[in-house]
Amino acid sequence: QVQLVESGGGLVHAGGSLRLSCAASGSIRIVNYMGWYRQAPGKQRELVALSGNYTFYVDSVKGRFIISRDAAKNTVDLQMNKLEPEDTAVYYCNLHGRSGWSSDQNYWGQGTQVTVSS
Repeated sequence: QVQLVESGGGLVHAGGSLRLSCAASGSIRIVNYMGWYRQAPGKQRELVALSGNYTFYVDSVKGRFIISRDAAKNTVDLQMNKLEPEDTAVYYCNLHGRSGWSSDQNYWGQGTQVTVSS
């Protein structure tokens, strides 16, 4: 089993910053990448950023968000700057990899709310 625990969400004014943190624990054998997704009300979940053999950012957050991952500790943070009301969503930590002798799969945190007021 793999558990992901997120922290750091909250309410912030537009232009402000928040830092999300995620720690993975359990019988993790292989980690291909870790990242963050978000889901706004009425919208599909979208990939925001991920860190593995390469780093990816969705266009809407480039230049504002920074993902940092500690592979030794299985943690991943998302520094969010210059937040906009459009960033309001539930943010989910994601780990893609293997637990025990399973095949590659996605593991998810419980989600943390980020609300940006205008």
